[in-house]
Amino acid sequence: MKKIFISIFAVIFACAFSQVAVGRTSVTNTSVSLEFGTGNKGLLLPWVTSAASVTGAVDGTIIYDTTDKKVKYRKNGGWFDLSIDATGTVDTTLQDPLTETASAKTAIGANAAIDAVSGILVLTDTNKAMILPKVDSPHLNIISPSAGMIAYDNIKHQLAVFNGTVWSFWKP
Repeated sequence: MKKIFISIFAVIFACAFSQVAVGRTSVTNTSVSLEFGTGNKGLLLPWVTSAASVTGAVDGTIIYDTTDKKVKYRKNGGWFDLSIDATGTVDTTLQDPLTETASAKTAIGANAAIDAVSGILVLTDTNKAMILPKVDSPHLNIISPSAGMIAYDNIKHQLAVFNGTVWSFWKP
């Protein structure tokens, strides 16, 4: 049991102070804290019962609000809707009987003070970014997207978010 605990702690410690590549062997450049590989998969955002119930959220926080059925991000102290469409659906029966564990959190980056983390996954670097999963036409190629999924569309060069019913697209 002690060896398992030490192994888990070593993995968490290594992730907290390094760059992380998911689905790849390494990150593509030094300006990245977290990078996802290519393929027909998106990143599933944390589900919350409502944006108003999220305490301690800072600008840049991204969530899936199961009450409004929308993907939202925190901007200038308020929540900004990325879904646009209001017809989202979500089946929360898998998480309804569960209780949240406040200590379940991970920080990645040079400034990773795990006790100060107010989110589930926090990228603490002040000079690095996260690269979303890159998918060619996610609305066509992610076969069974889940509510709150987000990906980068390689073809249209835009952000794609799924609210449980339809995809919304954002292009700078």
